[in-house]
Amino acid sequence: MGPRPEVHLVDYPVGSRVVIASDPMVHRSLPHKRFHGKVGTVVRKRGRAYEVEVYLGSKRKVLYVLPDHLRPHAG
Repeated sequence: MGPRPEVHLVDYPVGSRVVIASDPMVHRSLPHKRFHGKVGTVVRKRGRAYEVEVYLGSKRKVLYVLPDHLRPHAG
């Protein structure tokens, strides 16, 4: 079983809100478990990955995440 092709068809424009949802089938660019379920903002695209800005309390964190680990935010 390989990566799901539908996750690569979604394009996240800059400024869109995304949910970091770790996919255990894909180990590349797997974010740390503390970021699972967090909502962040796409800052820019870097190759296949996205640069996502997340806040943990008052701390600003920047993550480089593959689209396998991102879902669109419903709100």
